[in-house]
Amino acid sequence: MQQISTADKAAFGPGGVDMAEHLVQQSGLRVGFERRRGRGAGVNPSGRFEPFSRASFDDGWNSLEELPPFKTEVQVEKPKTIITRNSSPDISFDRSINPYRGCEHGCIYCFARPSHAYMGLSPGLDFESRLFAKPNAAALLEVELSKPGYEVRSIAIGTNTDPYQPIEKKMGIMREILEVLEAANHPVGIVTKSALVTRDIDILSRMAAKGLAKVALSVTTLDKTLARTMEPRAATPARRLEAVRQLSEAGIPTMVMTAPIVPGLTDSEIERLLDAAHAAGAREAGYVLLRLPLEVSPLFKDWLLRHYPDRYRHVLSLMRSMRDGKDYDAEWGKRMRGTGPYAMQIRRRFELAARRLGLNESRTVLRTDLFVPPRGNGVQLSLL
Repeated sequence: MQQISTADKAAFGPGGVDMAEHLVQQSGLRVGFERRRGRGAGVNPSGRFEPFSRASFDDGWNSLEELPPFKTEVQVEKPKTIITRNSSPDISFDRSINPYRGCEHGCIYCFARPSHAYMGLSPGLDFESRLFAKPNAAALLEVELSKPGYEVRSIAIGTNTDPYQPIEKKMGIMREILEVLEAANHPVGIVTKSALVTRDIDILSRMAAKGLAKVALSVTTLDKTLARTMEPRAATPARRLEAVRQLSEAGIPTMVMTAPIVPGLTDSEIERLLDAAHAAGAREAGYVLLRLPLEVSPLFKDWLLRHYPDRYRHVLSLMRSMRDGKDYDAEWGKRMRGTGPYAMQIRRRFELAARRLGLNESRTVLRTDLFVPPRGNGVQLSLL
């Protein structure tokens, strides 16, 4: 495998050479900047289920310069069901919908990246450039909601990949899903980091008036430069806060998630983030500690070395202090918050700031008693 360039080694600063070499061995050769412009990941390693590992390398003929840039490709996926169930004891919902696989936002920390390996693709650049859309999602949802014995509980959307990522502007799958949920008076909770959610204020405000909808905006930092490198195709922090303001003014219960909190990089902003969220109209807030499962760990390390080499050791040291010495601890109840003194400090800072601002004094509980099963096209009707 080709070694990392001398220029890249120098960019990592003192002590960074060994880390860079190790990371190359773990993740494969970095993809050139021009090819991955506007993307979060810097590498595109093979998925963990693939029998072969592939990496680009310069054969001496400058052939890498001829490779095209990564462009977003969208394939149609036709699932048989659209509601995903889970029984995780540390998650507040038991069902969710994902209109898309992969996410063009390209957030380097995204815990959903490893799921792309199930499609035979890389959790790296493939995750943010080779997407799958489910255009029949609304029709499938109608069928599932109409089944006899369906038990109504709030559906979460945006828990894996963002339903309002850039391709939604053209495809409109999320809006079709909301139209089905509104017609059935079915409760829904949305998580996004996109200002595109304001497009659907008309539907969401009508549902909220009945106690059927709430929205959470993820705001990780107020530093637009950091946001641009960490979440390259997501809305700027200012636009997300403006979306919070518009949603709140429309009467839609709005929450801000300071998630993920990256120790040594964004944890200093906890209080300022909550101040900004409250000023924009949010009345609930939450947080999640950075998670680095499976392939996310080497991808994040590579990103950290490229953009913040001087903080590399410090960030990882803090992370491991909250994960029992590991990059990640997947144990229920620990994975979202971590353990140890530093994790406790983050929790107390968040709680004190939220209390000072009057956040989380009450929690929005969505109604389930208004549900009316769909009776539209494609729904099998009863014989009696």
